[in-house]
Parts: sequence; structure tokens; C-alpha cells
Amino acid sequence: MKGLKKKIDSVKPQFEKGGKFEKLHSVFDGFYTFLFTPNETSGSGVHIHDSNDSKRTMIMVVIALLPCCLFGMWNVGLQHALAIGDTDHSLLHLFFYGFWAVLPQILTAYIVGLGIEFVVAQIRGHEIQEGFLVSGILIPMICPVETPCWMLAVAVAFAVIFAKEVFGGTGYNFLNVALVTRAFLFFAYPSQMSGDHVFVSLGESAAVDGFSGATPLGQLASSAGQAEVLGVTGSPLSLADMFLGLYPGSWGETSTLCILIGLAILLATGIASWRIIVSGVVGALLMSVLANNFATPLYPVTYLSPVEQLCLGGFAFAIVFMATDPVTACRTNIGKYIYGFLIGAIAIIIRCYNTGYPEGAMLAVLLMNCFAPLIDYCVVNANINRRLKRTIVKN
Repeated sequence: MKGLKKKIDSVKPQFEKGGKFEKLHSVFDGFYTFLFTPNETSGSGVHIHDSNDSKRTMIMVVIALLPCCLFGMWNVGLQHALAIGDTDHSLLHLFFYGFWAVLPQILTAYIVGLGIEFVVAQIRGHEIQEGFLVSGILIPMICPVETPCWMLAVAVAFAVIFAKEVFGGTGYNFLNVALVTRAFLFFAYPSQMSGDHVFVSLGESAAVDGFSGATPLGQLASSAGQAEVLGVTGSPLSLADMFLGLYPGSWGETSTLCILIGLAILLATGIASWRIIVSGVVGALLMSVLANNFATPLYPVTYLSPVEQLCLGGFAFAIVFMATDPVTACRTNIGKYIYGFLIGAIAIIIRCYNTGYPEGAMLAVLLMNCFAPLIDYCVVNANINRRLKRTIVKN
């Protein structure tokens, strides 16, 4: 690495002001800061000096996502094998099948998203931020494995331009970019984003009898009176299967176990807010209990226990990796409790009482992204008013 750095430093003056390629300074600086830690420091106006910059923060989030990512690739291969009735498969065979199945989506998200950010940064003369390092891997992880790459490219372009860059780029967006991408896909291409076959990569193979690639929540929403969820072969899923993530779904968000491993990393490094996560889980559990107590045949999702509600679908993934986004979440401590609780409660309300859209976590987080500034505003003003009342005015 020292030799590479020495070589890059030798051509660096050509990309600085007055150099031959000064117009490409933002592009060069983006690659340089990705490979090496910049040696520039703030000269004035800094109150706190901290080694935990945005690049380190984003890399830690990517590391926290790795358990979900690796398990998701393996699970794609497993669901494929179960769907075609293949019982002769190895761990590596399943993993690499899933790896090659999701690799085009990962490359599409990064190429389109980073390409737009590089162009915008070059036009504005700004530095290229590291925010899309996380968004680029989150986007394919929350999409069905059979999502066509051209659809993903259109959705990523829309989200990066209209949910991020028009507001000023990294740190200024008020909506989660990955969730905007998923919402765009769902509402623009609903027939390609739901059904039995989009969540299981079948390739050229024919499915066996009894195959159902729909997610567990999708099964319950479309089958009134169904009191259990089934795997791809038609056999019921146990709570252990739900917790481990051995069922069809968006390939990165099925395993609650892997999500908890990522949560431990985020909490240990101080990146995620435990207040949002705890309040979100409490809100989901309370709403699940209420929904179960008022269950009717019209709302078959309420056959799920509160614990199963937490394990199934994208709720756990959303509350850990999406709701805790420091840019789009509340900043005040009391606001974080309110914000997380409402996300959990609204997600379960959408699941149980809207059978046309059984997965409510995405919309719940996006909705609360819109209200996060208002919540903080109310909390701050309440604190100001309370302190003013304690002030003794002397005549």
C-alpha cells in the first residue's frame, strides 16, 4: 500500500488547481480518500476533534451488514434448491449460486448511484461523500432477488437525484435513499415486485409441486383464514425458521439472528441509537397484542404472534439499519423514543389492516422520516418553554 500511495501522490498535483486534470479533482479526491486517510485537518472553527469521521462510520455500517449479506446469498441458493427439489448440494454451492444471483444487483446499484454522485460532485466542485457506500449495499438487500437490473437502475437514479442530490447530497436528505428506491420500485412496477416467483431465484429450472415463493406475510395477506406460513415446499415454518431467516423474502433482511449480530456491532461502536430500536420494538409488540386481541377473518396476518411479527418480513432490518439512520431520524433523545415507537406501531398497523400491502416497515420509516423534524421541533420548544417557566424574573 505504501508503494501505491507513493505512486498516487506523485500524480496528485496534476488533479489539483492549476494541474492538467484539475477539472477531475473531485473524482480523484473521491478515489484517494476511499483508499487512504486524508492528512488534511480543520484549521479553525472546530470544537471537537474525533477520529470517527464519516468514512469510518460508513465502513462500520457496511461491516455490520456483512452477516445479513452473506447469509442472504446462501439463503438465495437454499431457497432455489428447495424450490427445484435439489437435495444434493453443499454449503459453498448454495452460497455461490446466491452470490452470482445478487451480484448484478449490487453492481447496478453502485455503478448507477456512485456514477450520479461523481457527476454531481464534479459539476458542483464538491468532495464526493461516502454516504452511498451504505446505500449501495442496502438497496439490493431490500429488493427481491429477481428484480430486473434495469428497473433497479431506474429506481436508484430516481432516489439519488430526487431524494438526495436536489437537497444538497449526503447529510441533507430527509428521506432514506434506500427506502425511496424500494418504494419507487413497489409503486412503479407492482406486478414485478410481488407474487410467487420474484423472491426465489429459479433460473431455468421448473418448480416442484407445492412451490410457493411468496413471502410469509404475502401468503397470509392473500389467503384469508390461513393460520400458518409455509416454506417454498409447502411445509409450515417454525419460529426457529423465522428467526434464522430460512424463508423467501428480500434476500438481505430475512435473518433476525444476523440482524442482531449487526445490531451488536452498531451499538458497540455507538453508531445506532438504542432508543429508536427499543421504542420501535415496544411499539410493534404493543400493536401486535392489540391486533391479535381484535383479530377477524378479514385480517389473517393477526394470526401471527407478536414475536413472529418481529421475526418475519423486513421489520427487524428496518428498525436496526433504516430507522437509525442519523441523517433522517430524530436528533433529540425524547424525539427518538417517539420516532421509534411510531415506526413500530405504524408498521404493524399497515401489516394487519392493509392486506394489499402486508409489509409495512418501509412505509412506516418513510412516513416518520417526514415527521422527524417536526418531532424534534416540538421537543426542543417544549424544553425551552419548561425552562422559561422555571426562570425567576426579578423586577
